[in-house]
Amino acid sequence: MLDHILSILIFFPALAAMLGFVVTKDSMRAYGIAVAFVEFVLSLWLWYAYDPMISGMQFMESAPLIKSFGISYLLGIDGISLFIIILSTFFTLLGIASLTETRHVKNLIITLLFLEMTMVGVFAALDAIVFYVFWELSLVPMLYIIGAWGGALRIYASVKFFLYTFTGSLVMLVGMLFMAYFYYQATGQWSFSILEWYRLILPENFQLWLFAAFFIGFAIKVPMFPFHTWLPYAHGQAPTIGSVILAAILLKMGTYAFIRFSLPLFPDASVYFMFPIAIIAIIMIIYTAMVAYAQEDIKQVVAYSSISHMGIIILGTFALTVEGVSGSVFLMIGHGVVSGALFLLVGVIYDRRHTKLMSEFGGLASVMPRYATIFGIMMMASVGLPLTINFVGEFLSLLGFYKQSHMITLTAGTAIIVGAIYMLSAYKKAFFGPVTNEENRNLKDVNRTEMLGLIPLVIVAIWLGVYPKPVLEPINNSVESVIQLMHDKAQSQEAKARIPNLSDVSGMNSMQEAH
Repeated sequence: MLDHILSILIFFPALAAMLGFVVTKDSMRAYGIAVAFVEFVLSLWLWYAYDPMISGMQFMESAPLIKSFGISYLLGIDGISLFIIILSTFFTLLGIASLTETRHVKNLIITLLFLEMTMVGVFAALDAIVFYVFWELSLVPMLYIIGAWGGALRIYASVKFFLYTFTGSLVMLVGMLFMAYFYYQATGQWSFSILEWYRLILPENFQLWLFAAFFIGFAIKVPMFPFHTWLPYAHGQAPTIGSVILAAILLKMGTYAFIRFSLPLFPDASVYFMFPIAIIAIIMIIYTAMVAYAQEDIKQVVAYSSISHMGIIILGTFALTVEGVSGSVFLMIGHGVVSGALFLLVGVIYDRRHTKLMSEFGGLASVMPRYATIFGIMMMASVGLPLTINFVGEFLSLLGFYKQSHMITLTAGTAIIVGAIYMLSAYKKAFFGPVTNEENRNLKDVNRTEMLGLIPLVIVAIWLGVYPKPVLEPINNSVESVIQLMHDKAQSQEAKARIPNLSDVSGMNSMQEAH
């Protein structure tokens, strides 16, 4: 069964979703939870069977699809993709288990299971065309979730989300076709295998153009400034489950793709664009944090904070060091856990008051103490309090970029403080002071079902903040192979100098010192 574990993880939820059409409405929620639970257990089994000491791909599957063009069904995972797949199955389970939506619940659960298939497919695919198919298919369920279950501006938000991401994907597809053509020119055979593309060493001018093509597709998905304008609308109009999945998983597709495609395929271009992208990342951190501070809607605060934290992930990714890239991957997981939890928490209060305006709240800590405690813990994790999950990722990301530029790292580190300002300000407005709105006096605290969804996230946020090694070690081993591949392929002297050579003893010890 392990020989086909990735195919099972991809297609089991889709098959279950199709069978869901014959399940009765009354039984659908239990059916969805059961399917998502089995999928999550399978992903944990994948982790159990994964060998953390092997840096290369594991559980690989291959079958030809279009042999004449080198398109094949090629799957495999390493430490970089393993935990994002587990995060995808984890949040699908939590999302279905904590559903409060009452309209067309059966259709919503079926849509979520199809979405789970596309998410796992993206992170397991090692053929560019298969990757692209899953990447594009993920847009359809999310478009439907926002458009069918969203707020008053749901159609505008869903269409804007689709047009932005679909346009970027088309430019990315052109880059993929050129990569396949260059491989054909070099070897006489067509191939869309990412692993075979890694063997190509392209001239620097070609790298720059291809890097730009892939960058547009990935940057819109993250989303990076100035392509970020679709995200606040999508979050603002999406139902709670839509915002949770979007923030926790779908945004990570862009940052994951940078590590899987851009860095190893175009090492010289990655060095060339390192500092411009770092400046964009700092703009993301500062600008969206300031916009978040100005928001009156608590869901918009979390939405803009999500963009701000993605800026730190981008900074770590383009540090091009083991510490930075490992930190960015770990922060993807941390950001997924924390932002997903915060959107769930916003959904809890919205279900009770049907408003997200902070001016409508105040004094909630005395009325809903359990809710206030959980919100406070996740808020502290969001701002990177030591011994919480985000601190580990942020520290390593900044440490990695410190080797490239002290000044940019100092600026980014200072900018993160703004995040603490807007989160603490929002928490103060909503939870402290007297209860001024009479409607808030009799609000019920989080119930048992909501606690079952939130407590695991609190445990993960603290556990991986205190002891990150079980997750960080496999990530680090896989990142080392990516960085070494980049160094070996780099042609310019600057790239050779910027990307560490891990075959040196000093290079191999760098991450141990960081630990």
